[in-house]
Parts: sequence; structure tokens; C-alpha cells
Amino acid sequence: MNALLARSNLGFLLAKATQKWNEHLYERFCAAGFPEVRPSYGAILVPLFEEDGLRIGELARRARLSKQAMTTMLRLLERENLVIRRSDPEDARASRIFLAKKAHRFRPVAEVVLNELDALTKAVAGKEALEATRDWLKRFIEF
Repeated sequence: MNALLARSNLGFLLAKATQKWNEHLYERFCAAGFPEVRPSYGAILVPLFEEDGLRIGELARRARLSKQAMTTMLRLLERENLVIRRSDPEDARASRIFLAKKAHRFRPVAEVVLNELDALTKAVAGKEALEATRDWLKRFIEF
């Protein structure tokens, strides 16, 4: 069989690793009382945890999402009361996105869960391999 069409294909492995990671995240979010927080919401929540009140365009850039995907994701997060959309006081045509109270309550849960998964991956792969993988993924994202 062609290696590009095999389960050893890099894209297949990245997709399956992401699926497994998200399964672990979701199990732990549910156990911590946040079943409404999907792992995919991290694309929006992580940049807002770093800097709250971003304009939608900047949030989309940091999340690496298209405008269409950003619109859909924001609606989902607003529906779950995780983010709030407010008019930008500097530009009435623009909006800024802020973390809602529920997202602030979720943040420490996310930190604990991510630390647990980080420890698990270190135990499985070793510290050096984990750091090398992180470095490679950062470069790959920019590719």
C-alpha cells in the first residue's frame, strides 16, 4: 500500500492524535462540571485568556479561523454564556469579544486539565521528546 494512504501518513496521525487529545480534554471538562465546553472552543478561549477584549478580526487571526468559522464559533460560545460581544468604543462598526463569568470560572479548570495532560504526555514520551514535538508543531503551524 502507498505510504501516503496508510495509517502512518503524517496527516492521519496528526488528526488521530488531535482526536485523542480532544477526547481526553472533553472527559475531564465533563468531570469538572463543564460539559458544555467543547475542546474546539479552545481556539477562541485561549487567545482571550491571553488578552481579553479582542476585536473579532484579531481574535480570528490569533485563532487561525476564517471569518465564517469565527462567526459560527462565537455564536456557539455566546449561546453557552462563555463570551460576550460588545461594541468597540473606538469604532462603532467593530465588536470586541470578552470572556463571560462562566469562562472565568472555567479557566482554572482548563489550566488543571492541560497540566494533567502535559504530565501524561511527558510520562509517555519523555520531556525531551515532548519539547521537540512542541517545537516542531510550532514550526509546522507557520509552514
